[in-house]
Amino acid sequence: MAKWLKSEDFITFEVKDRIAYITMNRPEKRNALSPELIQEVHDAMLEADDLTSVHVIVLQGAGQDFCAGYDLGFGANPANQADTEGKYRSRIGTFDDDIWTMQRKMGKMLIIPEIHKPVIAKIQGRALAGGAELALCCDIVIAADDAQIGHPGARGIGSPPVNYWFYHVGPQWAKRLLLTGDSVTGKDAARIGMVLDAVPAAELNAEVEALAKRIAILDPEISAAQKRIVNVAMDLSGAKMAQGFALEADARAHLSQGPGRQKWRADVKEHGVRQAIRIRDAQYGSDPVRIRYLED
Repeated sequence: MAKWLKSEDFITFEVKDRIAYITMNRPEKRNALSPELIQEVHDAMLEADDLTSVHVIVLQGAGQDFCAGYDLGFGANPANQADTEGKYRSRIGTFDDDIWTMQRKMGKMLIIPEIHKPVIAKIQGRALAGGAELALCCDIVIAADDAQIGHPGARGIGSPPVNYWFYHVGPQWAKRLLLTGDSVTGKDAARIGMVLDAVPAAELNAEVEALAKRIAILDPEISAAQKRIVNVAMDLSGAKMAQGFALEADARAHLSQGPGRQKWRADVKEHGVRQAIRIRDAQYGSDPVRIRYLED
């Protein structure tokens, strides 16, 4: 019996050749992040970090996508709202309750930089919103060159509560992407440093496996030292503190009363979440970011 991982309803967990493969397994939902899926990813990370047979971890998604974002249907389900007797906090009813709720959820995602063993994210298809946040928590990200990476939720819903954008792409690209919610292809993500490398989709599995096997040669005690010293350097530039502020910024954005936010609420009420997203995104068009000076 596993020590940390108590269920595999939404993921699969496999150890092979000193590599732990954690696979988000909701392909019919494009691996959207439900609370249950986030919990199982958290537990699987601890399981892999504790197992002496594991030297490196690969986080991946089943099906066509890595992860298309948070499960927006979860919040719309009355069963997932606060209890009717008012014994506990509301989910997002007040500024402080919103922060408290996200601290519980996002703390589970932030286990990835905290564990000692290196984690590689393998991105195919979409890595959007929470999917992008999850990937950028990882130590190394490799993408298919036609993958789509971005945070469309920044277009009026809120601000990424797990926010490593600056630490991957620098201030200007972080602002460029978050101020528009635009996405980049895997190929361009590699060009701006968001991911380590991008390869043809057909070569993605082999590329990630080859790197994972190479990293797995190193003793875990040494790889832990390498990972943690780089993370300390990031913390010295505020990475961990920034995550706390990101939660508050997202909660503050949820309370926005601007015209765009008001229209979003009205569209959700009238048309539902999926159609409201289509209405919102239609203003921006469908083209990914174009990086002119890097064009072939």
